[in-house]
Amino acid sequence: MIIWINGTFGAGKTTTAYELHRRIKDAFVYDPERFGYVFMRNVPKEIAKSDFQDYPLWREANYKLLKQVAEDYKGVIIAPMTLTHEVYFEEMIGRLRDQGFEVNHFTLLASTQTIEKRLRKRWEGKKSWAYQQMKERLDCLSRPLFQEHIQTDNLSIDEVVETIAERIGIQLEPDNRSRVKKIIDRTGVSIKEIAWFK
Repeated sequence: MIIWINGTFGAGKTTTAYELHRRIKDAFVYDPERFGYVFMRNVPKEIAKSDFQDYPLWREANYKLLKQVAEDYKGVIIAPMTLTHEVYFEEMIGRLRDQGFEVNHFTLLASTQTIEKRLRKRWEGKKSWAYQQMKERLDCLSRPLFQEHIQTDNLSIDEVVETIAERIGIQLEPDNRSRVKKIIDRTGVSIKEIAWFK
């Protein structure tokens, strides 16, 4: 089983993915974005694309590796990735489904005010790439292709995780961490992600 968590930047995809990882027995987080940063670092800037998703090889590489992992790994694969282009969606998620793989796709939605607030917490202002992409991405993700939608404005991360688990009928492991421990763990995930891409 693959759980693809979609949403605009600041929607909470990565945090949700790692919280699911903690609470699903035999789970693995597969991050398609990491291939993108490999492309960005290995293509001359004169011919580089502004969005690594526009490289057909990025889409093909992720499709093939996800397919291979899903064939060999018996646990749950969790993929947090913003994917708003309908053709790209079909080239990856559509192809996996056509090959008979169970791909449960969820889009985390929120109002522009909520996303702005979350981006500010990540020290991303109005000039940031994530902020500038926000409105267009939210408009795209509201389309029926990108269901199932989860409106997260008034949901905690724990509630988002529980909603996903309930919709796919998967049992979550108990979470006995204190509130402080959860904050530390989630902050650690954010720091690791930032460090990975530097």
